[in-house]
Amino acid sequence: MEKKPRPSSIADIGLKKFAPAIACFIVVFILVTLPGDDLPSTHAWMEISFFDKWVHGIMFGVLTFLLLLPVAQSNMYRQQKRHYFIRICLSACIWGLTTEFIQKFYIPTRDFDLLDWAADSAGVLAAFLYCRKFHFH
Repeated sequence: MEKKPRPSSIADIGLKKFAPAIACFIVVFILVTLPGDDLPSTHAWMEISFFDKWVHGIMFGVLTFLLLLPVAQSNMYRQQKRHYFIRICLSACIWGLTTEFIQKFYIPTRDFDLLDWAADSAGVLAAFLYCRKFHFH
């Protein structure tokens, strides 16, 4: 019986397994590029509990999880998986920062918020830790 070769890159995993992540990326992009006037008005309880920051963390956490999962479930060597985990997480953090600049310069009534980027990065870190603990084989 012939042994199936291990994938050596993300391209070897296949685009189909990344379809949920691609769909999530599109949704996140749409949400972060909505003009401020199109967002629901915030109530006092939303400001107190940092609701906006939770939304950022969850959006980027889910996005990162969906990007990491196909890599984690692949039969790549552990070192390759670790390498891609780090690259994906760094890219997601950079994307979070990029969205803040997009909001500042291109989206009416939206602005740059460093705490939003911190929340994005916290979501990325949470997804990284979760995948590493429960899905890293």
